[in-house]
Parts: sequence; C-alpha cells; structure tokens
Amino acid sequence: MNPHVIIYTDGGASPNPGRGGWAAILYSPEHDIEREISGGEHHTTNNRMELTAAIKALEALKYPCDVDLHTDSSYLCNAFTKRWIYNWKRNGWRKSSTDEIPNRDLWERLYELSRTHNIAWHWVKGHADDERNNRCDELVQVARRNLR
Repeated sequence: MNPHVIIYTDGGASPNPGRGGWAAILYSPEHDIEREISGGEHHTTNNRMELTAAIKALEALKYPCDVDLHTDSSYLCNAFTKRWIYNWKRNGWRKSSTDEIPNRDLWERLYELSRTHNIAWHWVKGHADDERNNRCDELVQVARRNLR
C-alpha cells in the first residue's frame, strides 16, 4: 500500500506574463505532518507557475504515493480529468489543430510524474474558503515579492 499524501498547489504571475510564483502544501494524514514549498521566476506566466507547483510538489515525494492533488487551475485539473494530456501525448504534444501545446516541457514532466504516483485530481475554487488553497496563494505572493 502506497503512502497517502494530500497536496494543494497554486501559481500565478503578475502581470501575465511577468514576475511569478508557485507554491504547494504537502500533508501526510498518516503522520499529521505538513510541509510548505514555494519559489518564483522573474519572467513567466500563470499557467507555467500552476504547472510548476504541481511538478515541484510531486517531485518532493520520495516514494510512489496515492495523491489527492487540489488545484484552483481548471486547465491543470482538466488536462488529467478530461484526459486531454493523453491526447496531446498521442498527437506528439500537439493540439488537434496541429499547434504545439504551450509549456510542452512542463506537461511532459508532469505526465512522467503522473505515471509514478496514483493521482486523484481535485479542482477547488480559488480565493474562497479553502484554508490550504488560500495559504498557497499567500505563499505565491511572498515568492513573487522575494524576486525583487
């Protein structure tokens, strides 16, 4: 049986594109341990930061895990729940219009990580009443400010 981990992620850039930040909270219910991670980039986009948050969180796991990953990015969540990512991969990382998908490097990495862990994707409303999502948003803003 794999360890169970609950992950919350967030990312953003302002302006978009502009200075960006990403953050994740990893929580082990079995051990009642919570860990926060975050970082930033000087010139990036909202989508790159949302993807980076998920990647960094999954990379922080030392073993294959059963993961409940919560994100306020419907783009990130839908890529897996609506199976878009599997179509993109099958089409050589291209949309049906034959245009290469943006942020291909991050999508490829996220795809590989999704094969290591058993991930259940959950969309949460941003800037609402979810304590961990709101904390991730705070960490994103701190990461952005620390780039100055």
